Amino acid sequence: MSSPQVLRIDSSANPTLKRLRELARESTAYREQGQLWLDGDHLLRAALARGLTPTQVLVTEEAMHQRPEWRELALQAPRVLVVPAKLFESVSGLPSSTQIGATLAWAGRAPVLADVPTVVLDRLQDAGNVGTILRSAVALGVRQVLALKGCAALGSPKVLRAGMGAHFGLHWVEGLVEADLDALRMPLLATSSHAEHELHRIALPQPCAWVFGHEGQGVSEALLARCQTTVRIPQPGGEESLNVAAAAAICLYESLRRQLS
Repeated sequence: MSSPQVLRIDSSANPTLKRLRELARESTAYREQGQLWLDGDHLLRAALARGLTPTQVLVTEEAMHQRPEWRELALQAPRVLVVPAKLFESVSGLPSSTQIGATLAWAGRAPVLADVPTVVLDRLQDAGNVGTILRSAVALGVRQVLALKGCAALGSPKVLRAGMGAHFGLHWVEGLVEADLDALRMPLLATSSHAEHELHRIALPQPCAWVFGHEGQGVSEALLARCQTTVRIPQPGGEESLNVAAAAAICLYESLRRQLS
């Protein structure tokens, strides 16, 4: 790789900083810019570990000149923007400055893969829940996440932070409608507290697509009608319902356990 271009920026009116500020603070700006904002060294390291190269890095003077490990990290990008700490804080969407961030090219909507283990998200609103499900998915052998319209933006800075690098190990597609799920050549499964069959007592097809729904309303009736199977997670403790991210982790683990047993 050729030596990266290192530039110093001192003005908050710099056009590049204006674009980065928008990218870091607006949940859907990545769709217009074709770039994801990775806030902090953890996301940057996670991308690099998956063989992805950021398009540029934004780093504070202190991190660049007094933190050798962060300097080395920054120089992995072809373009490095060095700014005073106050300017970095004006860009970063985090309450406390992380001192380093990066942009990663995003190609836009990808095609649905027909036959790989999949999670379908139906109108999930909470960025923390979405990111946690993505983390469980990549850890438990899922290769694809499909988000229907109405879900939190998968590439938003909040979901990226909550996912902690899970995005880089998944094929993810968003903005889908239910008809797009016709491309899947596998059964759809969902959970319901009213389902007849308990999760641990029913055969689970492999591969399959697990469907998880809105935090309050659950999976829509129309989408439930598309599911070949609905299962109930036993709750002997008597709670009315599980958090959707917890339910997803249980179902995905059970699918993996069946494959390994």
